[in-house]
Amino acid sequence: MPRVKKKYLILLAVASGLLLSAAWPLRGFPFLSLIALIPLLFILEQIRKEPDRFRWMASFRYTYLAVFIWNLLTTWWIWYSTEIGAIFAVIFNSMIMALVVQLAVFARTKINPAKGGHIILPVFWLAFEFAHRSWELSWSWLDLGNVFATRIEFIQWYEYTGTQGGTLWIWIINILLFEIIKGIFFTSLIKKTRNWLAGITLFFLIVPITISLVRFYTYEEKSNPVDIVVIQPNIDPWEEEFSLSIPEVLDRMLTRAKDIADTNVDFYVAPESVIQEGMYEDEFEYSRSLAGIRDFLRLYSPEAKFVAGAGTFHMFKPGEDIPPSARQYNNTELYYEAYNTALFFDVNEKVQSYHKSKLVPGVEHMPFGGLIKPIEEYAIDLGGTTGTLGRSPERTVFYGGIVPVSPVICYESIYGEFVSGFVKNGAEIIMIITNDGWWKNTAGHRQHLAYASLRAIETRRSIARSANTGVSCFVNQKGEQFLQTKYWEPDVIRMEINANDCITFYVKYGDYLGRSAAMASILLLLIGVVRHFMRKYTKFEVVE
Repeated sequence: MPRVKKKYLILLAVASGLLLSAAWPLRGFPFLSLIALIPLLFILEQIRKEPDRFRWMASFRYTYLAVFIWNLLTTWWIWYSTEIGAIFAVIFNSMIMALVVQLAVFARTKINPAKGGHIILPVFWLAFEFAHRSWELSWSWLDLGNVFATRIEFIQWYEYTGTQGGTLWIWIINILLFEIIKGIFFTSLIKKTRNWLAGITLFFLIVPITISLVRFYTYEEKSNPVDIVVIQPNIDPWEEEFSLSIPEVLDRMLTRAKDIADTNVDFYVAPESVIQEGMYEDEFEYSRSLAGIRDFLRLYSPEAKFVAGAGTFHMFKPGEDIPPSARQYNNTELYYEAYNTALFFDVNEKVQSYHKSKLVPGVEHMPFGGLIKPIEEYAIDLGGTTGTLGRSPERTVFYGGIVPVSPVICYESIYGEFVSGFVKNGAEIIMIITNDGWWKNTAGHRQHLAYASLRAIETRRSIARSANTGVSCFVNQKGEQFLQTKYWEPDVIRMEINANDCITFYVKYGDYLGRSAAMASILLLLIGVVRHFMRKYTKFEVVE
């Protein structure tokens, strides 16, 4: 390959960042992702060919520029909810992504410096996405496979691989196209080899799309209709959520619902944190909010179940274990725990609850809380009760209705394997309850909406999505969305969606691609480190 001036390599890094950004939902063209990494691969090849020309960590620096542009242009909207959080998310997430590429380059260089070894890059990237879903600073919004959330007809095979299958697909196509371009313009690659590479590329491009299109147009849902009403009350999270009276909140939720309510409704779904009454969970029977909703059910839909988000609390009794997330009550010896909760109830007194478990770092829990417990009071307010919250240990399924259902609260819906846990536990319909008004009318709430289709495909579960300020909708098992409400307008929608009790391959095995890649990455790093020190020791022996 010809030597390229460093200023042009900077332009290539910028090109990768812009292409990834231009591919991202909702306004982007997702197939740009299949070429977006080629400029970055060209940079990494230049560094591999002439390592003495570049300073230490060159791969990190060029990659950081590319992914910083991508992070900035696709998640800038976090700024509307928290300036500090936005800066941290963009800068730190970009840093991790660039470090992953640098580690992959290190392993590749130490294992076989004479070869390109590009396949190591997707292995490390898959391992990164997998690990990034589970640790204290998890932020999986920009997993590469999410890019096709608006082109569901091409990714029906996510029911077998999850979004990490899309990540792998993107890397493979980019690497193959890069090798073809390099072979045509920069090396003496023989025609037969180029044709072979072109054939492999077409295979990896066309076969998944063909399989998906066939699946999309032939998939038939098993008829098992469930009648659901979704409520969008449009309570301003900045100005009204914690200031409206209980009657005002009930009016926002139920007035419009009366117009379409009847005895055939099976479930009502209201959004995340809509009830802010300060309820303690051993005193639900005294809740004025629940009493008002039960009066509505008795009058219009006495057999229906109601799902709604709430801020709830638990006061620990003497002798109970006090978890790290507990808070001291008014400088007394009493401790309590706060939750972002989904409630499930009917006209009777029994209430089932689920506490949001995938919490937003810096918003609903302070990462590494044992180390920085003293500053958790500064947690950012992004909806519901803030500070470090308690969690449910399991993915809860609500029983007692016509079919078992599970609530997925806001941020949780971007995690495929996490959502599949509800399905493993028996959920036949998913209910996403969220509060997206914190980001205003930006790409944030639209991306979040699009990701619901990914969860429907992976699990083959119909979804009822209730968003406080929009957009609410229904999603079928192929990921198609229906009856979308308008942003920042109160509304109520009703639809029959089909329940499903079948378990997909992805639900059964989860992020197996990421797990395999994580183990492979650890092994490759160990081999790289061993070879690094072996070569260093050998050189020392020769000098001696």
